Amino acid sequence: MTGICVIFDLDGTLVDSEGLCNQAFLDLLPQLNDTVESLTQRYRGKKLAPILADLERRLYQKLPDAFEQHYRQRVAELFSRELKPMPGVLEMLETTNFPKCIASSGPLLKIRQALQVSGIAPYFGDSIFSSYEVGSWKPEPGLFQYAANAMGFMPSQCLVVEDSEVGIEAAAAAGMKALRYVRNGETSSCRDGVTFDDMSQFSQLLAHFASNAQPIIQPGLAR
Repeated sequence: MTGICVIFDLDGTLVDSEGLCNQAFLDLLPQLNDTVESLTQRYRGKKLAPILADLERRLYQKLPDAFEQHYRQRVAELFSRELKPMPGVLEMLETTNFPKCIASSGPLLKIRQALQVSGIAPYFGDSIFSSYEVGSWKPEPGLFQYAANAMGFMPSQCLVVEDSEVGIEAAAAAGMKALRYVRNGETSSCRDGVTFDDMSQFSQLLAHFASNAQPIIQPGLAR
């Protein structure tokens, strides 16, 4: 399957981090009348800046200037103690072999910590792309386009695996096919792309995509 590149989202797709990220908000803002689950649904896949702006509107107050720094520190603490890969991810990565990369809206430091703590880092090496490095956030297509180009693939050869609507929108805008991972027990309102809830299904889905992918290879690009 060397003619296909899989572009993985990270949070909520490969690592079980979304609950921890939103628990950090509750730890730092005890006046929030929310559950981890409701915050996860509200903020899934979104950039931190608009999330903080939304929190300020809901709390009718401006957050302290150092809030983002304290938030990042709290997330790092929670990750170091509790972060785990999503169910079946390690087995899927261990038993499949295909070109792949990470394209995440998070900062590079957070991405690298998540990969190390969860045990996923060896499967991706330096094939890691951050919105903060590229300057494009989902649902804009720029992050996925940059990742595809850096990996040496055309958009038509890329399969995006995401858990958020903004990620699915970004994949479509980039001209890529997408699979939406829905955690077992959750529901998806996404009408575009294919959804799945078991990482053991991924090999079969990838094979289906491979049989329908356009075999376009850019001249001069080494595989």
